[in-house]
Amino acid sequence: MATLELSLPEEVEQPVRRKRRLGLLFWFAISWIVIIFAVAILAPVLPLQNPVDMDMLERRAWISTEHWLGTDGLGRDELSRLIWGARVSLTVGLCAPLIGLTVGGALGLLAGYFRGRFETLVVGSMDVLLAFPPLIFALAVVAYLGQSIPNLTFILGFLGIPAFMRVSRAATLTLARREFVIAAEALGATHARILLRELLPNVFLPLFAFFLLGVAVTIVAEGSLSFLGLGVPPPMASWGSMIGEGRESLEMAPRLAFLPAVAMFVTVLSFNLVGDTLRALTDPRQGAL
Repeated sequence: MATLELSLPEEVEQPVRRKRRLGLLFWFAISWIVIIFAVAILAPVLPLQNPVDMDMLERRAWISTEHWLGTDGLGRDELSRLIWGARVSLTVGLCAPLIGLTVGGALGLLAGYFRGRFETLVVGSMDVLLAFPPLIFALAVVAYLGQSIPNLTFILGFLGIPAFMRVSRAATLTLARREFVIAAEALGATHARILLRELLPNVFLPLFAFFLLGVAVTIVAEGSLSFLGLGVPPPMASWGSMIGEGRESLEMAPRLAFLPAVAMFVTVLSFNLVGDTLRALTDPRQGAL
């Protein structure tokens, strides 16, 4: 008696296998983010040398039991500076997008819900902000306020507001005429209740996914500004400043630029992988909402 053999079509099997591969990358990214956050948070209690102590007799020393990753061009412990630099890069990388998420997300939510002149004003102001060169803005603010972590965080957070506003507004526009919003309006719910109870929980999902992508972009932006000497003031370490300092020793000790560059690359890649995965899960075009 003949038996029926069921098999998935090739076009169905491929997405399944692709999803499994992305799952492995996703958990690798999560693991790396947890590890880098753990060492950055525990840096004050870890048995590390002072990241700013210099020993000119140990300049560019190779890996040893005293200096696990060697020393830089001024005799400072490279491992200590790498971990303390992670604190600076992650602090700026998280706080700056948080400014954009709060301000830009609120403006986009209001603009997408109320529409009309308010939407025109918000979108127009964001277009003006996007038209202004970000590097010139960063140079002007740093020259006026000085180099510091709060100033750098403010600059990058302010520049990120338009992007978050657009994501929030786009998500709100797709939800503002949905059945649950219309039902809430018919029941006499106030604008504040609709915004906070109906729209915000649904808009927050794509915003959070974009926030993770914003963290990755901000870490690169902070590293670029620090590489140019516009980031954190010396002798404070960040991955960008370490790469900038290491370029002077590329011929003698290329690891001084390579190690922080690898740390930044893997961290940015991890945030991008997690952000892309969450964005795909919360994309309304794929039936997530």
